[in-house]
Amino acid sequence: MSVTPSRHTALVTGASKGLGRSIAEQLAAAGHRVVVNYFSSSREANAVVEGIRAKGGQAIAVQADVRDPAQVHELVTAAQKAFGSIAIIVHNATGPQPMKPLENYTWTDFQDQLDFFVKAPVLLTQATIAAMRRARWGRIILIGSEAVDVGNADFSAYVAAKGAMVGLTRAWAREFGPAQITVNLVAPGWIPVERHAGSPAAALSNYAQAVPLRRQGVPDDVGAAVVYLASEGAGFVTGQCLSVNGGNTF
Repeated sequence: MSVTPSRHTALVTGASKGLGRSIAEQLAAAGHRVVVNYFSSSREANAVVEGIRAKGGQAIAVQADVRDPAQVHELVTAAQKAFGSIAIIVHNATGPQPMKPLENYTWTDFQDQLDFFVKAPVLLTQATIAAMRRARWGRIILIGSEAVDVGNADFSAYVAAKGAMVGLTRAWAREFGPAQITVNLVAPGWIPVERHAGSPAAALSNYAQAVPLRRQGVPDDVGAAVVYLASEGAGFVTGQCLSVNGGNTF
């Protein structure tokens, strides 16, 4: 069934490249006004905006470290000034993702992951939830990972922080549900983007062959799932974790 969403202002964090770029582009294609947040990749972020505008969409790029309360405030203010209240938030921003045995981790490694995957969503949601409550409409979408279900070895800091996003999703779904605000999580599998440019071909092939669909996903697979969860048609879907990984987990 094709679902045409109403037009809203959507903020996508970490949207200058990778999954975030595809999410921003597909939300714009669905008719939403898109705020492309980035941390340091200004050229890439502006290219995303130019591409959206070239197709008739509306978008702006706003630099902000979403782990910093003051910068989050400035980001939300800039978005509101350009497009009005934010009704859709996609918590996608991420940073380095170290893989190493537990003995080699420091607590700082864990804290770094928690700052991206817990602190940043908390700060942004706190900054925007009042407007959603007033409108009695909102979509909060977190980008998680299949790693929570797979339990990847030597990846415990990332897995733990992504697992915390599942907890936020479920708690916020109950907390914000009475205001008709939905909260869901999209959990991608290993979908190659720029950060995976140096991955061995054998590792990519082995992963794909273990997936029931016998292939790896592409960023647009994640973007399409986000567009659905942001739509009017998903208004009775909340508190859910949607795996987008070709059936690699159930």
